[in-house]
Amino acid sequence: RMAAAPPSYCFVAFPPCSKDGLVVFGKNSARPRDEVQEVVYFAAAAHDPGSKVECTYIEIEQVPKTHAVVLSRPSWLWGAEMGANEHGVCVANEAVVTREPASESEALLGMDLVRLGLERGATAKEALDVIVALLEEHGQGGNYYEDGSSCHTFQSAFLIVDRNEAWILETSGKYWAAEKITEGVKCICNQLSLTTKIDAEHPELRNYVRNQGWWNGDSDFNFSEVFSLADDHLACCSGKESLEKQGGDVSAQAMIDVLRDKDSGVCVDSESFLTTASIVSVLPQDPSFPCVHYFTGTPDPSRSIFKPFIFVDDVKLVPKVQSPSFGNDDPAKKIPRFQEKPDRRHELYKAHEWARSLLENDQDKGQKLMRIMLDLEKQGLEAMEDILTRTEVLDPAEVVDLFYDCVDTELKFFK
Repeated sequence: RMAAAPPSYCFVAFPPCSKDGLVVFGKNSARPRDEVQEVVYFAAAAHDPGSKVECTYIEIEQVPKTHAVVLSRPSWLWGAEMGANEHGVCVANEAVVTREPASESEALLGMDLVRLGLERGATAKEALDVIVALLEEHGQGGNYYEDGSSCHTFQSAFLIVDRNEAWILETSGKYWAAEKITEGVKCICNQLSLTTKIDAEHPELRNYVRNQGWWNGDSDFNFSEVFSLADDHLACCSGKESLEKQGGDVSAQAMIDVLRDKDSGVCVDSESFLTTASIVSVLPQDPSFPCVHYFTGTPDPSRSIFKPFIFVDDVKLVPKVQSPSFGNDDPAKKIPRFQEKPDRRHELYKAHEWARSLLENDQDKGQKLMRIMLDLEKQGLEAMEDILTRTEVLDPAEVVDLFYDCVDTELKFFK
């Protein structure tokens, strides 16, 4: 049973397409409609030799030091759909279907690999190396959804970005290929996109596909053609043109506009799937400026606002966008898994549910509320623009409460 992969979209824009020496990254996370996504921060940490880390389904060796990360994740699992680390690395994951059935046996999820890449890689290339090494060692597999009645499995694609370059990594089982990007606009969605430009690959990749009879070794090696089911590899990216039309001016705002676009299909709102959370990151190529990461923490970016986060020491935690924790009693941790679904809604999610019913039942009031919200978002974007254009170095005290205050202000509007 090959279920369709949820149609998420990820983008990156480099100069000359993006503004003033900025790399701009964005993702809409399309997931089952009722799934809650939370935004969580984990500080950098040192770990004892021999210690283990409990991922969604399996335990693996921990590394001596993990970087600070901020993640947007379905709140039942360990990994993340998307996120960033303190070194300006961003990673997003796409579920893909290839001609090879994805494994149902529990291993690492593509979403676990997002978090592991961020915790262990200080550059995009390091994060890529981490992900493919873990794939080789532990494999990928297990249920992508919190669903006790059936197992939904996928292969993974990743967009891995830092201040200098991006890598598109596409996988099938433990086999993989990757392309390096340093200019222009790139989009990946829930189907394979790599063709003949491959800058790194699994050492056994070509032997493997030759032995499978998928490639004769004579024609150019085209990753998507070899691994896709029949005609699956179409040009998927409707948002790419919108970004290219910006003509050298892709900014955080332009990326947000693309992610909000329902007509293009980038903002998913269908019978089975919804954009349950979104991220936009701005990575200045000049390392003396901080990276800014905007999260919604709520479904449907056309009705949500993007709130900025900057990594500094002792950044204030934001429990209001964190789902309740059920510890070892969590049905996602018990075997058999997912026998019940606890209420994972966080405070901001609940406030948005209320706002959504207002938008649907009282249009005037709803639109007025939305205008106030977008104004709040605009203030945040302008304040960040100021930080990214000034000459003096950022005082960490100025942004230690940044994300906390934005969430707090947003909640006050709903009261």
